[in-house]
Amino acid sequence: PDFFVFENVKGLWRTKVHREFYEALKRKLENHGYALTEKLVNAIEYGAPQDRDRIILVGFLRPTFSGLPDDLQALFPWKDNAVYDRAILDEGFWPTRETFRPETAKFMPPEIPKNLTVQHWFDTNRVEEHPNAGDCFRPKAALPKFRTIDEGDDSKKCFKRLHRWRYSPTAAYGNNEVHLHPYKARRISVAEALSIQSLPREFALPPEMTLTDKFKTIGNGVPFLAAQGIARSVRDFLGAVTCHA
Repeated sequence: PDFFVFENVKGLWRTKVHREFYEALKRKLENHGYALTEKLVNAIEYGAPQDRDRIILVGFLRPTFSGLPDDLQALFPWKDNAVYDRAILDEGFWPTRETFRPETAKFMPPEIPKNLTVQHWFDTNRVEEHPNAGDCFRPKAALPKFRTIDEGDDSKKCFKRLHRWRYSPTAAYGNNEVHLHPYKARRISVAEALSIQSLPREFALPPEMTLTDKFKTIGNGVPFLAAQGIARSVRDFLGAVTCHA
């Protein structure tokens, strides 16, 4: 292809064996004529309500484009379509843990960016009216446990309870990872998971899909706003180089 976008988890950078594989992959791409640029991005940088780190590698085929700089990393517009700095994840104004109180209202702290909160996206996507609103695992045996976990307690691998006025941890719904509704004694629905992935309100998964496949599809997806922001950066860069069509 004339250009590509590659996405994967940051584990490719963390361990020696994965890093070696990744570096070998990049060398092969460069040997085939690609100019490369890469960055670890977080979904929240693009306005998605989620702490989700991913490696993005973008490549452009040198024979196709003239004017590709030697240092593509410095000139690719990574930040031009981001709306937040990832440091916002560590700001002290985010609420942490509070006692779980079912079906209760809770005012949003005034300093918090509302559009990065779970509740904002629940409201924006009208999750209670969404076609996937009823798609939810409801295991009766776990109900007592659901009531004991604080709102905002995402410290464990399983049974993470979201906080309504905070961003979500990574939307990954496999390997026994379960996200609980902030103020309901149940797991989140497919509609709610879609909203955490910042998908437009009108986007829905078809009824013929199994519930397991719906959550797997959502967890494997790239948050919509992050994908959109990266796509715009690629578009902007393509507009600045000449194609040998």
